[in-house]
Amino acid sequence: MDKFLQLTLTGLTNGAIFGLVALGFVLIYKASDVINFAQGDFMLVGAFITYGLIVQIGLPWSISILLAVVIAVILGVVVERLVLRPMIGEPIISVIMVTIGLSSLLRAVVTSLWGTMGRQFPTFLPSQPIQIGGATVPADRLIAMALVIVLLILFTLFFRYSKEGIAMRATADDQQAALSMGISVQRVFAMAWSIAAVTAVLAGIIVANITELSFFAISAVGLYVFPVVILGGLDSIPGAIVGGLIIGLLQAYTAGYSPSHLALATVVPFIVLIIILMIKPYGLFGEERIERV
Repeated sequence: MDKFLQLTLTGLTNGAIFGLVALGFVLIYKASDVINFAQGDFMLVGAFITYGLIVQIGLPWSISILLAVVIAVILGVVVERLVLRPMIGEPIISVIMVTIGLSSLLRAVVTSLWGTMGRQFPTFLPSQPIQIGGATVPADRLIAMALVIVLLILFTLFFRYSKEGIAMRATADDQQAALSMGISVQRVFAMAWSIAAVTAVLAGIIVANITELSFFAISAVGLYVFPVVILGGLDSIPGAIVGGLIIGLLQAYTAGYSPSHLALATVVPFIVLIIILMIKPYGLFGEERIERV
């Protein structure tokens, strides 16, 4: 029972981080119908930029995280304006290939500046163990999960009640109707990419803090965003959160109860992805679209 509780807490923490990254992925898809294969690589950029600001430049961690968020906003706007906007009207496969190319570019920038060797990230969350029932969980994981929950609540309130959030929801539902109501769709696209970059950057910082600053580890987390959004639904924000929690729990239970040499925890999310595509391709909460020809 103690092991099950510990695995559950670990899975919920990982799942909350997956959900935060998937939130940005879903937001871009809802606003612009673009599948962003570079979403996980924004995590890499955010984590390594924060490391550079704290360790190499010597700024306090609070200022460094704030600057990383500002850089994420700028990066999102630049990508939307210079990379995605010229692709409007092009075939969807062309847009997908552009995001794959963007992913390769971001990885190349990170490896050229910092390499691929793991580094010790300057921790800003306490890591002493905490006893919950019979489970021992590091404090940084619990704090990370709380931070992610707060961020998800803030984003939910933003989308539901703010003027900009309502404009984004309107654009996601019907771009032509949004244009007729005076909403700047291009501005909404830029905002969507900026928020997506911010969510990924914050997730990258949290992952680096509770594990280590590793190119391969953070890239692996970025890969799990695809099973998460397929499970929850490409166009569903609640689905991104629920899908993240389910994938996180499945990974934790598989790692805890299966032979370690099989490494099943790394493939379980993609097995789920295949099954969902076979039986419910729109995901648990995705909107089914029926096109008549």
